[in-house]
Amino acid sequence: MNNRKVVIIGDGNVGSATAFTLMQNEAVNEIVIIDYDKRKAEGDVMDMVHGMSFVSPKIIKAGDYSDCANAHIIIITAGARQRDGETRLDLLKRNIGVFDSIIELMRPYLTLETIVLVVTNPVDILSYYTYKKLNLPSKHVIGSGTVLDTARLKFAISEDTHIDPRSIHTFVLGEHGDSEVAAFSVTSVGGLSINDYCDKCGVCVDRGSSRLEELHKQVKNAAYEIIQRKGATYYAIALAVNRIVETILNNQNSILTVSNYVESEFNGLVKDVYFSLPCVVNSDGIDRIIEPNYSLDEISKLVASAEILRKQIELLEI
Repeated sequence: MNNRKVVIIGDGNVGSATAFTLMQNEAVNEIVIIDYDKRKAEGDVMDMVHGMSFVSPKIIKAGDYSDCANAHIIIITAGARQRDGETRLDLLKRNIGVFDSIIELMRPYLTLETIVLVVTNPVDILSYYTYKKLNLPSKHVIGSGTVLDTARLKFAISEDTHIDPRSIHTFVLGEHGDSEVAAFSVTSVGGLSINDYCDKCGVCVDRGSSRLEELHKQVKNAAYEIIQRKGATYYAIALAVNRIVETILNNQNSILTVSNYVESEFNGLVKDVYFSLPCVVNSDGIDRIIEPNYSLDEISKLVASAEILRKQIELLEI
């Protein structure tokens, strides 16, 4: 097997759930967990390796930053936890200091081939910050972006239509946050546009754009609802990260709504920002951005979403 080593920096709820999910993925052959509380990382490793006979054998260990050497993918989940009622952008100042430390400690062990996957929120701004600080190729610095939001929207549409979410194709784009955009103009169910499907199905009394917007509202509020109930979200994001990692390690050329560096899109209206657009992802990171025919309203909302992120980026004074 080629290099399938994954390093996870941060062993909180998201980091440990990600490690456990990756443990069950045959695409990975080595997992290293790094955390300032090494005893916690060691405990998680001990807990996981006791189940090794149930999965494909792999190396799992608690390590330090020197273990970043030769890693194919480094996943950053470390950072302050989002508080009840706190937006992802509110997290920014609290997490920049954490990232400064991480970046300096990992820098000596990176090569131009290393792929860094940022999961910590606010993921778009921290991905941009990491890209600028590490000077890696932009295709090798990826944010988890709206991969989870897209999955949430698929689930919401699935619940509403009683169709397997794997047969629903849609995108949530822009910021991973309150200004995200649901691309209903390119949403399809079994090859039919969402509107054509609803017209032919005829089951729903309340259908059309207002119903779709209600589904999107559920998606936008999902994290806040979960945080109110259990304090954090981590299972579904771990599965989203697993999907991204699998796509990279297996060179799948999958289209995922990861957060990526946008040099210039939409006729120059969006530039020099990290946010989510449909991207072809493979073993070399982000190969290219896909450009579906969005509605003018969606493009306008994406431009506004990028502007919100640009204003936050300017505060960083990179």
